[in-house]
Amino acid sequence: MKSRKFGNRWVVRMDRGEEVVESLKAFCREHRIRLGTVTGIGATNRAVIGLFRTTTREYLTREFSGDLEILNLTGNVSTLDGDVYIHLHATLSDPEHRAWGGHLTSAIISGTLEAVVHEMEGSVERGFDEQVGLNLFRL
Repeated sequence: MKSRKFGNRWVVRMDRGEEVVESLKAFCREHRIRLGTVTGIGATNRAVIGLFRTTTREYLTREFSGDLEILNLTGNVSTLDGDVYIHLHATLSDPEHRAWGGHLTSAIISGTLEAVVHEMEGSVERGFDEQVGLNLFRL
């Protein structure tokens, strides 16, 4: 991963073979980013996205492989138990221009990922909400 800072924003480039979620987590740890937003576009050849079923409190995940465009990557940076927590959603498309989207669990870059991390001052901790079944912002 390569990056360059402009004010409170980082322009980030990931290269072939890098995994998006863990790489962003490591990047934020390294630069002490504990609160922010993430946007990006790129290409992957293997990704896992999911949908949280509120009625059963479980994620339905699906793995995709082959040539896929990352049409949109969006999410946020916060903390959970004091450590960096990356929450991302993605929209992917295949060569037939079909698109799928959901919570991004994992994606391996096949070409590049171009992203912007908007760093904010402070931090927002997450905590498990029994009623919803997710780690929500504690505000």
